[in-house]
Amino acid sequence: MEWREHSDVSCDVAFVEAQRWLEEVTRRTFGNNDFRAALEDGVLLCELVNKIKPGTIKKVNRLSTPIAGLDNINVFLKACGKLGLKEAQLFHPGDLQDLSTRVTIKEELCFFFFFKVLITIYWLGRKAQIDPVYNGPYLNLKSFEGLLGTALSKVKPLYFFCNLM
Repeated sequence: MEWREHSDVSCDVAFVEAQRWLEEVTRRTFGNNDFRAALEDGVLLCELVNKIKPGTIKKVNRLSTPIAGLDNINVFLKACGKLGLKEAQLFHPGDLQDLSTRVTIKEELCFFFFFKVLITIYWLGRKAQIDPVYNGPYLNLKSFEGLLGTALSKVKPLYFFCNLM
């Protein structure tokens, strides 16, 4: 059996590790929220960046509106760029939207969006580990190996599909 067939397991491991790392670094919990719901307002992501490199994000919008969440996510993504992540390593702000109620969105497409969020967290974790100033918890990068190995086999066909929509 080829290890690519274990991609669901690899994805689950990566989600668990990403959540563990986010919670340890920010000292906040996801609570009852699922992965997407815990990150959709962008607050936790902004706090993550500020724990990695204090003062990178000056203001976090704490209003509970979709616009505030989108603003926070955009600020987070810009901060990731300042930390040295490349555009290809970043998810799109819309990737954290709740698409579960849309009839036209397939489950594979939802996985693609979450996959991109995990990839951004992976690269941010790598940046934190090589930053001499950062002394917080480390992301277990090995938890993402199987997920990264599926990148070319699963994501490219989905990316092509997304561009057709």
